[in-house]
Amino acid sequence: MDKYTVKKYSETDFKTWNSFIVQAKNATFLFHRDFMEYHKDRFEDYSLMVFEGEKLVAVLPANVSGETLYSHQGLTYGGLVYNEKLKLASVVTIFQKVLFFLNENNIQRIQLKLIPSIYHQKPAEELNYALFLLNAKLIRRDSLAVIDLSIPYSLSKIRRRGVKAGMSNGLVIKEVGGFAGFWNEVLIPNLAQKHQAKPVHSLEEITKLKTLFPEQIRQFNVYENDIIVGGTTIFESTTVAHSQYISGKENKNELGGLDLLFYHLITEVFKNKRFFDFGISNEDQGRKLNDGLSYWKESFGASSIVHDFYEVETANYGLLETILI
Repeated sequence: MDKYTVKKYSETDFKTWNSFIVQAKNATFLFHRDFMEYHKDRFEDYSLMVFEGEKLVAVLPANVSGETLYSHQGLTYGGLVYNEKLKLASVVTIFQKVLFFLNENNIQRIQLKLIPSIYHQKPAEELNYALFLLNAKLIRRDSLAVIDLSIPYSLSKIRRRGVKAGMSNGLVIKEVGGFAGFWNEVLIPNLAQKHQAKPVHSLEEITKLKTLFPEQIRQFNVYENDIIVGGTTIFESTTVAHSQYISGKENKNELGGLDLLFYHLITEVFKNKRFFDFGISNEDQGRKLNDGLSYWKESFGASSIVHDFYEVETANYGLLETILI
């Protein structure tokens, strides 16, 4: 364990951190400091960097609240990020060192929301194994509706009818550079009416993120006679096109707009991606499932990938002492 050292991220590490993220085997653009820091006023950053000598070998995007460290709560997923050269035994040892560091700094527990496997450039579930060894507690499990675009999939009859309706109604799909129409006319009103909620990102925030990540954040809208009736915001990573927001005008569902939009994205725009991720249909920390929403996504040929959240006591680092034989 002594071969590794852990330190907190500081602003002077900006370039080093980002250079590492680019070549990690389980990272996406969400871990770039520009993305993490667009809402830095909401969280007390406590991201960690792990070194072997002078070489950075792993990072942990995180924030702290009280005696708990969190996989950064401003990100969809997180956990330990590392490159393909790091072996299983090394990951176990590194995470032991992270827990020891946190325990020494009076942080009693860590909550991790793991990176779903579809976002890995190469298999990267070493941390999952380490958490098993640590008797980590599974505290939440979401289900992602995902299409594996590398193998055959099919739309249900009801989705095919929706696609045909969208075509016959003359709907038009456009990729647009701005978000105001979708946010103000569709997304915000829908979330307020159905869930008494607001988008995670404000219009100003998503616009800023688009300027920072123009190729990864994309907006697709569907129109009837030049009037927006629905849309989706896509976060595109190396292996996945993820639908971050999906919304359509309630009184326009019969037009087939969202069916046509997603058919177009899956079969044309992102047909060469490995996965298309519709996101979750869960509520109440994963313990409730929106059956209608889940069915709609599955009707495109999607099936489930789980997204796990764990909690582990930092004092448990000693459980890893005798693992390696």
